[in-house]
Amino acid sequence: MASASSDPFQKIQIQRDDTTFDAYVVGKEGAPGIVVLQEWWGVDFEIKNHAVHISKLGQGYRALIPDLYRGKVGLDVAEAQHLMEGLDWQGAVKDIRASVNWLKANGSSKVGVTGYCMGGALSIASAVLVPEVDAVVAFYGVPSPDLADPAQAKAPIQAHFGELDNFVGFSDVTAAKSLEEKLKNSSVPYEVHIYPGCAHAFMNSSPEGLKRRKSMGMNDESPDAINLAWSRFSSWMGRFLSS
Repeated sequence: MASASSDPFQKIQIQRDDTTFDAYVVGKEGAPGIVVLQEWWGVDFEIKNHAVHISKLGQGYRALIPDLYRGKVGLDVAEAQHLMEGLDWQGAVKDIRASVNWLKANGSSKVGVTGYCMGGALSIASAVLVPEVDAVVAFYGVPSPDLADPAQAKAPIQAHFGELDNFVGFSDVTAAKSLEEKLKNSSVPYEVHIYPGCAHAFMNSSPEGLKRRKSMGMNDESPDAINLAWSRFSSWMGRFLSS
């Protein structure tokens, strides 16, 4: 168990409209910023692992995780499902916009957004609805049509999906292909990548994350796919966020 002193995150509070939310920042000041959006579990060990990893990619980034659930974390699938269903998606987009603008006001001249599962869907929505976003990388999630139409994207989008993902209409191959068709009609650069032999949440590779995936019937472990996805992530963000 790591002691609190080894936690690399700075906890901050961000104000938007009449609400304040916690956010967690890691990485060097003055670097390009990346807002990192949680899975349906909430702000847990796995999203923090991703943010730390992102902060060290390329020349380095300042990664910021907004707490979209306001401190709640789902410990099992039923709780996570309940939290995601209770999420105010429009409000979450406002949280993302406030997070992007906080980074821009605090030394990051360009800011990208990335996310996983629920956060992947929200990161694509942010490319449509948050004009300050400079680039997006989304992992296995697409927004519902009533939240955002990817054909209206204003920021470059790179998206990653597992071939064996069975969240129909949200992150399965059909959803990925449908996203690709919509992005063809947008005016932004885009890439859609599908990883053979990978199920949902294939980027989660910590011991706890693998155990949790196995409990959900996802037994694939794909270090090569993870490395490839991170390398694509790094080149995409490097291309659009370097000043």
